[in-house]
Amino acid sequence: MIRSFVLAAAITMIGGIAGIAHAEEPIVGNWKTAAGDTAVIASCGGSYCVTLKTGKYAGRKIGRLAGTGGSYAGEITDPAADKTYSGSGKISGNSLRMQGCVMNILCKAQTWTRL
Repeated sequence: MIRSFVLAAAITMIGGIAGIAHAEEPIVGNWKTAAGDTAVIASCGGSYCVTLKTGKYAGRKIGRLAGTGGSYAGEITDPAADKTYSGSGKISGNSLRMQGCVMNILCKAQTWTRL
């Protein structure tokens, strides 16, 4: 009986540790953009790819960000202008503040909401 309990406890602990190790970053998920479209952010090759799922540019990859703990940096593409900028994203609760800059001087930002 004790042996079964110890084995069950060990399996539970290992499962809990594995769950912690594979916890997703807060940026991963579906987001409503400032334009009202849906974007999905998913892990891709050690960073996070941003792809539009709805709207005029549905299916288009518009960014790639890397980082942890709610702060991310990389590149963001404006699909309407087809221009890529230095970009960043910062999570605050269920909001994601996305910012794109040219030469770190001229910047535009918008806030996305988690769906």
